[in-house]
Amino acid sequence: MAAILNMLKTVVEKWAALYVRLSRDDDNEGDSNSIAHQIEILTKYAAAHGITNYKIYKDDGYSGTNFAGVR
Repeated sequence: MAAILNMLKTVVEKWAALYVRLSRDDDNEGDSNSIAHQIEILTKYAAAHGITNYKIYKDDGYSGTNFAGVR
């Protein structure tokens, strides 16, 4: 049983989701400074903690003040 569990641990890949969103105070077009800074912080954190498999999800252009109308 232990051999099977060890094999499963090596086969199963773990992924992390890195989520960033636009700051209400940042009205730049494209990737905002806020988004770029958040991505930098999160990728550094991931690297420091051995997280190599991740996908970045970003809501650049949507904030808590205008997100409700988006479908």
